Amino acid sequence: MPELGIVAIGRNEGDRLKQCIASLPADAAIVYVDSGSNDGSLQWAQAAGIDVASLDIQIGFTAARARNLGFRHLLKVAPDIQYVQFVDGDCELIDSWPRAAISYLECHPEAAAAFGRRHERFPDRSIYNWLCDLEWNTPIGEATAFGGDVMLRVSALQMVDGYRDELVAGEDPELSIRLRRAGWKLIRLDASMTLHDAAIFRFAQWWRRNVRSGYAFALGVELHGSTPERHWVWESRRAWLWGFWLPIFCVAANVYLGAAGLLVWLVYPFQSVRLALRANGSLPDRFAIGFFQILSRFPESWGQIKYLFDRSFRRQRTIIEYK
Repeated sequence: MPELGIVAIGRNEGDRLKQCIASLPADAAIVYVDSGSNDGSLQWAQAAGIDVASLDIQIGFTAARARNLGFRHLLKVAPDIQYVQFVDGDCELIDSWPRAAISYLECHPEAAAAFGRRHERFPDRSIYNWLCDLEWNTPIGEATAFGGDVMLRVSALQMVDGYRDELVAGEDPELSIRLRRAGWKLIRLDASMTLHDAAIFRFAQWWRRNVRSGYAFALGVELHGSTPERHWVWESRRAWLWGFWLPIFCVAANVYLGAAGLLVWLVYPFQSVRLALRANGSLPDRFAIGFFQILSRFPESWGQIKYLFDRSFRRQRTIIEYK
């Protein structure tokens, strides 16, 4: 597929990176961007004959910077490509995906992006991996945003000047907004795209991942919250309500009402049940979904607080890693 280039990005992915690179089509131009790995990933990729680019470790790491660097490097080694597939280093590309995506984009010139189903490789190893697998199952058809694994039309990506380098989280939905504003469409195809290895086995990892989500919500509001998209305004307000203001109200009720004030905390199990009833799947699955959805508001609110702290004290924004 000479019209296709691939940018894989990673940081300390180890064997996951080897699986990722092995899954990529041999007839495509491939660039791997390493973000300061200390596990030998960079050396392995170089020994495997992959074109490699490294981020400047003095500036700080963001997935957005890595993808932009990889894209620029890709255009140097393969200037005639028409499509670029971005893939995270903890993902394995499904064999049939590249041709399916290119076929769609060839027939639909109005589409800037095509993406498919990201599957979790080991959804049964932890409830957190299982929740990730559910998260990847987005509606088929025209979409408002894509994730880290996506095939993009090169001309469309160049039109909007790529990703925002400075974003430490939420860079993919932000790029999606600018593409849609430029008149492009984003399409979720009914096809498998990648296998992802979240490797979330501890509650602390799940917590940090949701702190990152909350931080991304705040960044989205900063950039596009006042625009017609109202980007992530509702998600940010939801995090503040359930993860910050409501707990303060409940504690105040305990102080002033004594034991009777404990009844106020029932709003959380009630909300969890309400969310469970709206979910799909078996009854135990639905109640697990409802429980973790309401629980996630607490780390999301912490992400909002971290964002405000960084902004107020003009601290350098850094990525929030969970593995």
